[in-house]
Amino acid sequence: MRPVTRDAWLGAYLDHVVFRDVRAAGQVRDPVRLRRYLEVLGLSTAGLPTEATLYQAADIDRRTAEAYDRLLESLYLLDRLPAWSSNRLTRLVKRPKRYLTDPALAVSAARIDAAAVLSDGDLLGRVLDTFVTAQLRPEVALRQPRARLHHLRTESGRQEVDLLIDLGGGRVVGIEIKAASAPGPRDAQHLAWLREQVGDRFVRGIVFHTGPQPFELGDRIWALPICALWSTAPAAGND
Repeated sequence: MRPVTRDAWLGAYLDHVVFRDVRAAGQVRDPVRLRRYLEVLGLSTAGLPTEATLYQAADIDRRTAEAYDRLLESLYLLDRLPAWSSNRLTRLVKRPKRYLTDPALAVSAARIDAAAVLSDGDLLGRVLDTFVTAQLRPEVALRQPRARLHHLRTESGRQEVDLLIDLGGGRVVGIEIKAASAPGPRDAQHLAWLREQVGDRFVRGIVFHTGPQPFELGDRIWALPICALWSTAPAAGND
């Protein structure tokens, strides 16, 4: 599908959901406000803004935003990834990380194009995070015993792990997502911190990157190309 055709299709799909499906269900009185909230969610996908920041940016109140969140989750457009908690770690951020579930929809909802994403390092990182999370979500759901996806961030913001797979029994896989083709040990520093905090419960750390090759970054920490999601990466949780 050509970029212009793809962008037009995505925009039409979002407009259909907001102005037809939702309105027909009688759940939203003002679809324009819901569309504006989707734009804010698209711009902040995979980020951790405060709830008040989101509501104020969309010019809606908390009650309306909570209703929109429930509606968008029921339509599988929004996923709120819970924060991870552990009795070994304190002072962790507790608010969920919001994702529009498809990165292409997130970009369309935000009313931006590929050039805008590529020119903004922070936004590019969060779009890649959204993409990787979308690929991992079904893999994690199908794992037996079932695993759970979380995120981790300390209140100070000094340590943050993009994704954390809770395998049960306290065992975890930490994941960082980098818009770089050759990540180094510095890119795995938060995974190394997590490894030191939880000890032998740290099964593996993975730094997903845009390059072509896998390589070791440290004890139980590997750099893997994002394309490994279609081959070896899910096996990391089976150890």
